[in-house]
Amino acid sequence: MVPHRERGSPLIVPIQLEVNLKIPRVTLRPADGPPQVIDNSAIRYTKLIHVAAVPKTGEVLQVTAGPFQTFECTVTRSDWHDERELFIVSCSYAKRSMSAEEYDALVNDAEWKSKPLF
Repeated sequence: MVPHRERGSPLIVPIQLEVNLKIPRVTLRPADGPPQVIDNSAIRYTKLIHVAAVPKTGEVLQVTAGPFQTFECTVTRSDWHDERELFIVSCSYAKRSMSAEEYDALVNDAEWKSKPLF
């Protein structure tokens, strides 16, 4: 994609950054068994995205998972990574709980990578 602009407007160049997402525990309720609780406290999910500007702490960022899921996450910090030459934006899932559909879309999206914290 080649950036373009209208006469007199500033040129906006997309910035690539990595989202480092923390999600809450998820409870899956299969039809044929007991509920299953998935503890995500020791896992982060990462994805490269393009944005117009690096988001600041406290801002809400919209991200996608799968072809149909969009959800919000709240930025907790943004750090420049010298070796990778990009910003890493740490976020927390914006809602208190995540639906099974959103979780399924996240873990099955090839662009999102799970990263253990140990």
